[in-house]
Amino acid sequence: MNIAMNEKIKVAISHGDINGISYEVMIKTFANNAITELCTPVVYGSAKVAAYHRKNIGLQNFSFNQILSIDKANPKRPNLVNCVDGNIKVELGQTTEIAGAAAIRSLECALTDIMEKKADVLVTAPINKHSLYSDKFPFKGHTDFLRSYFNVKNVLMFMISEEVKIGVVTAHIPLSSVTEKIDTQLVYDKIKLMNESLKIDFNIRKPRIAVLGLNPHAGDNGILGEEEKYIIAPAIKQAFEEGIKVFGPYPADSFFGAGHYKKFDATLAMYHDQGLIPFKTLSFGKGVNFTAGLPIVRTSPDHGVGYDIVGDNKSDPTSFRNAIYYAIDIFRNRQMNKELAAASLKKNLDAVNKASEDENIDLTRIDDTDSGETLIL
Repeated sequence: MNIAMNEKIKVAISHGDINGISYEVMIKTFANNAITELCTPVVYGSAKVAAYHRKNIGLQNFSFNQILSIDKANPKRPNLVNCVDGNIKVELGQTTEIAGAAAIRSLECALTDIMEKKADVLVTAPINKHSLYSDKFPFKGHTDFLRSYFNVKNVLMFMISEEVKIGVVTAHIPLSSVTEKIDTQLVYDKIKLMNESLKIDFNIRKPRIAVLGLNPHAGDNGILGEEEKYIIAPAIKQAFEEGIKVFGPYPADSFFGAGHYKKFDATLAMYHDQGLIPFKTLSFGKGVNFTAGLPIVRTSPDHGVGYDIVGDNKSDPTSFRNAIYYAIDIFRNRQMNKELAAASLKKNLDAVNKASEDENIDLTRIDDTDSGETLIL
């Protein structure tokens, strides 16, 4: 879908876990009319569930524009497509199969409209992985599901904020499985994908990437492990030789402790907590989870379902709101870079065609510039 730069982007939003804070942060976000000046938000969920949460947090003057399909979306209002059972039951702070099924249904409906080019970007509200995981949904979260859905080999869980950007080589797997999962090809693939994303999604022309080691002190020259020497360093070397400005491997503790991350545009961590602990220390409540490598733009807030605070009106909508802002910005950046690439391609083709025309000049007639005469060959 080609969207003019002055046109509103349609944001498809899956409602996540109905027993958590998803509806709270959505309602608080959309209660400010400024958001609809930037985009047309469309939540896929339940008006009944929305009303329940709105009443809980005491926002009497807010309502969704209820529609049957995204085609009826009002560009001046937050919209809600009723796509789940109207008799659904909310159980605050509880893990239920009903909530899991509703989360899947919402996500499927949002993706259908994305695939049919009726929506432009996807923002996913938090889910409870336990309530979703089953034979019908054998995925450990949104990222794994979307990679499978779009049949993409390589994606990057990319945590982004104004303070720092951190991606992870391995995401939602047990710590005991990290070492056997990591190999040189995987690290190289993540470096390359991060570099491409920084250029296309964030308009950083010559990104600088730092790569962390796996072991304490980055292996300490093999005393504490050799993965850095035999797996990570070769991946960095290969990427660097291909023109990517990538450096490391660095010891994770001193890298963040001494503020070295500020010298780079992004950092690649080896496993989930190695990357997300510093990220959430620096940006929690403001950061965004972005899935790089998908053919669509997908973002989500950096927090979970918030069972411990749901219903108490303590939820902070900042991260969810930023997820929408980043989705819009990334979509615009991709569109702009696509147009620039097309213009560059046209320029090159025009140059080739011009050269081809020059080669077809009638060489049987050549001007003798010294005599001013035309020589007939």
